[in-house]
Amino acid sequence: MAGGGEDQTRSQGRAGRAITWPPRGAVRADADDVGESGSAFLVEKIRSWVAAEAGPGRLLPWVPVAFGTGIAIYFAADREPVASVAVATAFALCVAAFVARRSRIFPFVVMLAASSAGFATAALKTARVAHDVLARPMFSVTMKGFVETRDERERTDRFVLRVEEMESPRGGIKLERVRLSVKKGTAPAVGSFVELKARLLPPLSPLRPGSYDFGRDLYFAGIGASGFAMGAIKTVEAPRSGGTYLRYAAAMQGMRDAIDARIRSVLSGDNRAIATALLTGRRDAISAPVNDAMFISGLGHVLSISGYHMAVVAGVVFFAVRALLALFPALTVTFPIKKWSAVAALAAAAFYLLLSGAEVATQRSFFMTAVVLIAVMVDRRAITFRTLAVAAMIVLLIAPEALVHPSFQMSFAATLGLVALIQIGMPNLFASPDNSQVARAALWGGREITMLALASLVAGFATMPYAAFHFHRVTPYGVLANLAAMPVVSILVMPAGLLGLLAMPFGFDGVFWRLMDVGIGWMVAVSQWVAALPGAVGQIASFGTGPLAAMSAGIIALGLLRTPLRWTGAGLIALATVWALTAPQPDILIAGDGHSVAVRRKDGKLRLMRTGKDAFLSREWLAADADMRTATDASLADGVSCDTSGCVVQAADGSIIALTLRPEAFADDCARAAVIVTLRQPPSDCAAMVLDQETLRRRGTLALRKTADGYTITANRPPGVDRPWSPANVDDEPDAPAVRSNRPAQPVDTTPAESDLQPDD
Repeated sequence: MAGGGEDQTRSQGRAGRAITWPPRGAVRADADDVGESGSAFLVEKIRSWVAAEAGPGRLLPWVPVAFGTGIAIYFAADREPVASVAVATAFALCVAAFVARRSRIFPFVVMLAASSAGFATAALKTARVAHDVLARPMFSVTMKGFVETRDERERTDRFVLRVEEMESPRGGIKLERVRLSVKKGTAPAVGSFVELKARLLPPLSPLRPGSYDFGRDLYFAGIGASGFAMGAIKTVEAPRSGGTYLRYAAAMQGMRDAIDARIRSVLSGDNRAIATALLTGRRDAISAPVNDAMFISGLGHVLSISGYHMAVVAGVVFFAVRALLALFPALTVTFPIKKWSAVAALAAAAFYLLLSGAEVATQRSFFMTAVVLIAVMVDRRAITFRTLAVAAMIVLLIAPEALVHPSFQMSFAATLGLVALIQIGMPNLFASPDNSQVARAALWGGREITMLALASLVAGFATMPYAAFHFHRVTPYGVLANLAAMPVVSILVMPAGLLGLLAMPFGFDGVFWRLMDVGIGWMVAVSQWVAALPGAVGQIASFGTGPLAAMSAGIIALGLLRTPLRWTGAGLIALATVWALTAPQPDILIAGDGHSVAVRRKDGKLRLMRTGKDAFLSREWLAADADMRTATDASLADGVSCDTSGCVVQAADGSIIALTLRPEAFADDCARAAVIVTLRQPPSDCAAMVLDQETLRRRGTLALRKTADGYTITANRPPGVDRPWSPANVDDEPDAPAVRSNRPAQPVDTTPAESDLQPDD
C-alpha cells in the first residue's frame, strides 16, 4: 500500500509537472511577455511622472529656466543675431503657445516660446546699449566729461567718465564711457565735470580661451575702454547739465561717502573696509590677504550684498516695526499690522538697494525679497518656487547679461537649493516637537544650529560648480566657517549697522560702529583660522561650459522636479563631475601680447617664459591649472633657458618651444624648435610653427594641445566670431578706425584728387 501510494504520488507529480511546465519555446515566449510588460510598466510610469510634472501650476518655475536657456544660446552665437528677426520669432511662438493652451503640446510650445523670448530679450538689450569699443591702445588722449561713479580700492582709486569731448592724434574717435584708474585719494567727485589726459586700452579680453570675459561686462556697462589718467585732473565748468541720473548718482555717492567717513572716524583697516562694504557695497578697499581668507573659508558671500543681507535688513525692519505696533492693542485688533510691517520692510529693502549700488546680486535679492513681502501683503504663501521664478524673470528681463555672471549663477543656485529644502525636506526634519529629546535639543539651540548647518551645506553644494568654473577652487570647510561666523553676523553685525545708520543723524552712531567692529573682528578671525586649516583650498582645473551646463541642468532637475524623475538630476551631476575632472588641459598657453608663454613639462606642471611682469595673468593661468604655486615661485622657471635673444624650454614630449626676442635668434630657433612665439618678423622659410604678432593680434590668447598630427589651437577670438564686445579683427592699416562702431558709417568725401583724374573724366 505504501509503495503503491508512493508510486501513485510520483506518477501524479510527474503528470502534474508534465501538465504545469510548458514547452521550452513557450517558456521563452512567457519571459518575453514579462519583459515587455515590465518595460511597458516602466514607460507608463515615466509618462505618468512627466504628466505630473507638466500638470497645472507646475510649469511656471520652468519658464525662467527656458528663458535663461534662450539667453545662453544668444551668448553662444558666433555673430550678432538680427534683433528684429529674433523678436518676430518670439512673438510668433508666444501666439502659438496661446493658441495651443488647451492642447497636449502646450508645455512644449510654452518652453519653446520662453526660450525664444529670452534670446530676443538679450538681442534687444545688446542693441539698446550699442556703443563703440576701443580696438587698439591710445596714448595721451585729451577728454572732458562727467564723473558717473567712483570706487576706492586698496592701492588706487577708479572712476567712470561719461565722455563729452575727446581729442586724440587719430581724430574722429568717440567713446561714450571710459573707466580710469588714478592715484589713491585723487579721484574726482561724482557729478563733477573734468578735463584730463589719459592712456586708453581696449577692454580686458579673457585671460585664456573659454575663461571669463571681462570685456563683455564692460560693454553692457556702457564702457568702451579702460586705462589710467596722466597728470592732473582739472575740474572745469560743464557746458550743460549732467541730467537727473547724474544728480541721483552724486547724491547716493555723497551718502556713501558720509557713511564711510563716520565709520572711518571709529574703525580702521580691514574692519572699516568690511563695515563699509556691508552697508554701501564698496568692497574694493579690503586688503588682499583678508579678502582671500574670506573666500577660501567660504565667507566671501558676506562681502557681496546679496540675498542674505537683504533678508537680514528686511527681516530686522519687519519684526521691529511689528513689535512696536504690537505694543498698542488698539492697532493690533483693528489694523493689519503684519502688512504694515511688510510695507516698511519693503521700503527699507529698496533704500538698501539704492545705497549699495544696485548690483546684479543685490537686484536679484531685492526682487526676491519684494515678492516675498508682497505675498505677505496679499495673504499668499511667501517662500515658493513661484517666488523664485518671478524674481528670476524680473532680473533676466532687466539684465539678461546677468545670466553669464558668476554672481547670478551662484545666487540663484543657492536660493533654489534652499527653497527646495524648505519645500521638500526641511518641514519633515522637525516634525516631532513633542519628543522630549527634540524639545531638549531645541531648547539649547540645536534646531537652529542644525538648520543653519543644513542650509550652509545645501547652498555650498549648489554653488560649488560655479565657484569651481569661475574661480577654480572649492571651499571644503565652508559649513564650519558659516556655523562659526554667520550667527554673529546676523545677530550683531548687521543689526548694529542698521542701528548705526538710523543713529547717524542724531550723532549717536559711534557705539554701533564699535559693536560692528567686534562682530567683524570675530568673522575675520574665523575666516583666517579656517583658511589656515590643512586642505582649506581645493583647487579645480578649468573645464568647459559643457560640464557646467550639465551640472546646472542637474541642479535644476533636483530642485524643481517633484516625482522620482528628479534623480535624473543626480545622474547629470555625476556625469558632469566626471566630465569636468577629466577635461584635458592645454600643453602651451600664449598671452595675446606675446610677452608670456606657459609650457607643460614632463612632470605635468607649467613653466613660464616671460618678458614682462604680468603677475595677474600668471596667477590666473596657475589657478586654472589647479596649481598651488604663486606667480613669483622660482620653480616656474625650472628648465627655462633665457638670454637677450629669447627663451627656450622643453615640452612634455621633448620638443622645444621658443620665445624669440631678436631676429638673429631665428636661425637656431627655426632649426631646433617645434613652436616659435615672437613679435618679430620671422623668415619665410622657417620650419617651425610660428605664432607671430599678427596671429596673436587677430586671435588673442592661444591654447595649444599636442596631437598626433601636431597641435590643435584654441583661440580667444576664433575665425568667424564677431560680437559687439569682441569685434572681428581690425586691419592694421594707417587709416583703419581704432574702434569698432555699431553706428551707421559717417559720410565720406568722394572728391578724387586732381592728379588722379583721367583725360576723359
